[in-house]
Amino acid sequence: MHSAGPDIRRHLLWEYDWDNLDFSSLATVVIERVIERGVPAEWQAIVDFYGIDKILSTAEKSTRLDSRHKQFTQIYLQSGFIHVVQKPGCHSA
Repeated sequence: MHSAGPDIRRHLLWEYDWDNLDFSSLATVVIERVIERGVPAEWQAIVDFYGIDKILSTAEKSTRLDSRHKQFTQIYLQSGFIHVVQKPGCHSA
């Protein structure tokens, strides 16, 4: 079932059926793809959708991301470029 998700480019998830994509169950994939290939607006979109804690936790546990991506994620999310407007508990499952 499709849930309205973060505003990201479809080609980041090219192998999935966009119209039936469940952004909550695919959170790890979405977050990893944006960390690897996302533009600043997409980073903001995943922060708004998943929250910083979920993104940091996903990056830390990821077997796909290398140490450089993991370190960048921590630095970038603390840099002030991202604005936290996330509502507590929203989509963080």
